[in-house]
Amino acid sequence: MTNLFARFANDESGATAIEYGLIAGLLAVAIIGILGTMGGSLGDIFSDINAGLTSAAS
Repeated sequence: MTNLFARFANDESGATAIEYGLIAGLLAVAIIGILGTMGGSLGDIFSDINAGLTSAAS
């Protein structure tokens, strides 16, 4: 029985997957934060492009 607990305590096979998951989560939070702060200016840029294309088409 102690051997079973010792093997369980030493098993690190899932640790890498958890670490990659945490890294992906942190990257997602960073990207969402960056896009959230730049969202207004990006909207303005696309509005200007739309206005330019609309006036060029008419």
